Amino acid sequence: MNAPRSALLTEDNMSLFVDYYQLTMGQADFNAQNDAVITANYYVRSVPQGQYLIAAGLEQVIHYILNLRFTDAVLGWLAQRGDLQADYLASLKDFRFDGSVFAVPEGTPVFPNEPMINVTGRSRDVQLFETYLLCVMNFQTLIATKASRIVQAARGRPVFDFGARRAHGRDAGILSARAAFIGGAKGTSLVLAGHYFDIPYVGTMAHKFVSERPTELEAFRDYATAFPNSTTLLIDTYDTIQGVRNACIVAKEMEARGTRLRAVRLDSGDLLTLSREVRRILDADGLDYVQIIASHELDEFQIDTLLENGAPLDSFGVGTRLATGANFNSLTGEGAPSALGGVYKLVESDGKPVGKRSLDEPAKATVPGKKQIYRITDAVGNYAKDCVTLWDEPITEGQPLLVPIIQDGELVYQFPNLHEIQRRMIAELKKLPNSHKNLTEAVPYPVELHSALKDL
Repeated sequence: MNAPRSALLTEDNMSLFVDYYQLTMGQADFNAQNDAVITANYYVRSVPQGQYLIAAGLEQVIHYILNLRFTDAVLGWLAQRGDLQADYLASLKDFRFDGSVFAVPEGTPVFPNEPMINVTGRSRDVQLFETYLLCVMNFQTLIATKASRIVQAARGRPVFDFGARRAHGRDAGILSARAAFIGGAKGTSLVLAGHYFDIPYVGTMAHKFVSERPTELEAFRDYATAFPNSTTLLIDTYDTIQGVRNACIVAKEMEARGTRLRAVRLDSGDLLTLSREVRRILDADGLDYVQIIASHELDEFQIDTLLENGAPLDSFGVGTRLATGANFNSLTGEGAPSALGGVYKLVESDGKPVGKRSLDEPAKATVPGKKQIYRITDAVGNYAKDCVTLWDEPITEGQPLLVPIIQDGELVYQFPNLHEIQRRMIAELKKLPNSHKNLTEAVPYPVELHSALKDL
């Protein structure tokens, strides 16, 4: 009988995180002695919600590129399959990427069809990164963008990631917490993300804690005793209004001991009506300092509507629709799959621009050439427009966005910590005019192709 396995990705097996055609093309290129030096761009053709994206995931992509190794065990397993030839597999044994990567730093607002990453190197090396790069960048960029929209809707109130249990897998759980923090979330419920990424982690209590005790009041007292300086009580296990009354009793008992109830949490029902009544009861008992936290199927649309109607809510825990990057309007039901359609396409080979032209689906055409993005601002520093140029066609206005990450196989970029990335994201997103950030009917941001690119 086989023992259960975790099925976690490790540095020993991550070289197999490829689609098989990346290896079959490598075999064919090896046979043809194709050693062309190419550039591949990562970009997103269209934004599923709104008009901007927050770039996220670069650190994990660079880790993969720099640490990709084909172990003897992996090569032996591939050899047993029979399709790949021994000489090609032998060539992978000493794999090391000796090319270059230029990329937009994480936390940067970007727009459709802008090259977020340039990867330059030997053709059959560059293609090995496609699946992992797309998996990581598409997911984290989707979640960071979703988080930024939710944070914008919260109007300065803290937003916390509660989504690990609904994320699409274990890696998604921890990476969604990472990306949500980049997008502006104040913290996460996932302790591992706190440990690994130094993200603040938070928690209250579950309904289980309440329902396994003889009374709700006893449950609240037990929790307040255990956490006298950080008590948040979940008040909707049975009846929310009775729950807040029990919370008031415990709050007064805490005051007598010299401590304070921090908050109550609403996790079901009509959040607008309930939050108003809960606030009234708390204030009437002299507990105006007790905050109200809301969770339960929230997203930017729900939060915006609640606050627009005056809901007295102080912070939000957002789970499913954040961790899955739900691309739909929860008010209208309109939307699309929870995925970001970023692509990784060949744009240059041996110094010559290369593009794809699909007569059957023109939208899949690619703009040839290795590229740079220049961000042009107005007199007060706000974003005015972006200009995409050929790599060797710099323009005099604006700032280039893609910076060197790897050069000649060596890391040349100092990765910032997540707190620095979040601060940068907040500062940069403030420069994007509100017309491009509206939850609905946002205006597309102007992105121009330089004349040399248009000629191609």
